[in-house]
Amino acid sequence: MSLFTSEEEKTLSFDEYMTSFGTNQIAKVQQFIDWLGQYRGELVHNPWGEVNPDLEIVRPDFDAAQVRRNNLMAYLLPRLGRSKIFVVAEAVGYQGGRFSGIAITCERMLLNKHKTIRAHQITPVTLQRTSSPVSSMLKRTQREQGFNEPTDTVVWSAIIEQEIDPYDALFWNIFPFHPHKADEPLTNRTPTESEQQLGWEYTKRLLALHTELGGPEPLVLAVGQKSADTMGRFGLSAIGLRHPANGGANLYREGFAEAVERVLR
Repeated sequence: MSLFTSEEEKTLSFDEYMTSFGTNQIAKVQQFIDWLGQYRGELVHNPWGEVNPDLEIVRPDFDAAQVRRNNLMAYLLPRLGRSKIFVVAEAVGYQGGRFSGIAITCERMLLNKHKTIRAHQITPVTLQRTSSPVSSMLKRTQREQGFNEPTDTVVWSAIIEQEIDPYDALFWNIFPFHPHKADEPLTNRTPTESEQQLGWEYTKRLLALHTELGGPEPLVLAVGQKSADTMGRFGLSAIGLRHPANGGANLYREGFAEAVERVLR
């Protein structure tokens, strides 16, 4: 899959895009996404299996969970079996994967309304938002432009700044669902130990799928030392980078650049 550099090249429909991949590859990734969609947890939203009508687009011809499954499929297919770098964060956030369906990726990136990241760097097909443009629970800018997540911006920007093909990097979350506070769906909370343990099963399967599809052993980078420590407990060695939040953006970029230079170049 080539890296598209022009928005004019984004002419494929989703169905046409799917035909560019092998049936075995599609079946394996589809099975993984179907498995993701089955999970249900307390104080957890599953982006690929659940819909909150107070926050999301609701129409007879629009299934928000299915749209997010399609978004994830379009993102994973060109990367599994290819990516040299896996960037793994702790959990899905409400401003990122909760509505985009893609880890560490916000809706404005999908919609070409982001100040730095262009939609063609995510997939060569047009993806859809799922957050409601009319919900009173969203801020005006969120209704008009979709959600934006600062951490996502830093992580994606580090890839671009180092001139890494975005299709050579895959983003994921140890707990691949959105944990939130009670009665506050637009919040984030730290996943529990049991949630991290459960999430590891999905992360482990994703890494195995990458290998099955002929992918190289990836450089695994953790967004935050806590994420690195969590993966270490499960037997996966990852380089911990400073979390971009709370003034850590520049340190994240520096750590990312150093890790890539030391290991891949």
